[in-house]
Amino acid sequence: MSSKSPAPRPTFDPSGSRPGPPPSALSPTFNFPRDYIYPPFYTLQPTLLTRSAQLRKWSALIQSYCRFHRIYRLSLIDAINTTLFHNASIKKRLRLEDVRVVVTWMAGEEGGRRAEWVDGAGAGKGKTDGGGAVWVWWRRPEEWADVIAGWVEDTGQRGVVLTLWELSQGAGSKGQEFHRMDPEVLQRSLNVLVKRGKAQIFGEEDEQGVKFF
Repeated sequence: MSSKSPAPRPTFDPSGSRPGPPPSALSPTFNFPRDYIYPPFYTLQPTLLTRSAQLRKWSALIQSYCRFHRIYRLSLIDAINTTLFHNASIKKRLRLEDVRVVVTWMAGEEGGRRAEWVDGAGAGKGKTDGGGAVWVWWRRPEEWADVIAGWVEDTGQRGVVLTLWELSQGAGSKGQEFHRMDPEVLQRSLNVLVKRGKAQIFGEEDEQGVKFF
């Protein structure tokens, strides 16, 4: 009687050349990447080159997940048990301390500054609450500013005064990616246009308006 050798454990593949997981393993609404079903993806790799590729993949996943679900501000302590970091089908999750490593990498130059610690402290600076919250920049404020400026041009909004509510919640912006944008992200994006001389913000905090030039 011949005995079968146990199947080798999968290793993290930085090239991303693995076949995709079966549809039943994925969310019916969000398409997770191929590495999502491979256990080694949830352990940060010690080899520098492999870890760099792994961090890029986690960054891409976090950005696309947040973009799909319209998440601008991500609470790590709340997100750790969601499908973003926890794959229940293979009983694997990215540890909270490793999530912070990923986010810190995203916030740096190598990560393209695709994240920003909300409190400005970040990992490794004495923060001990074990969680924290981050802005996830699938579009950075200056990129959002370009999107809004393009909409202004396309819809003839130059010289028009809009309240911030009309801009982000009104019927005129329905269907635009910035529709129902987080108010703080909207404010920061408009401030970019103000610095470029393409907008003016005025009024009180709860009744602010913007005029585009």
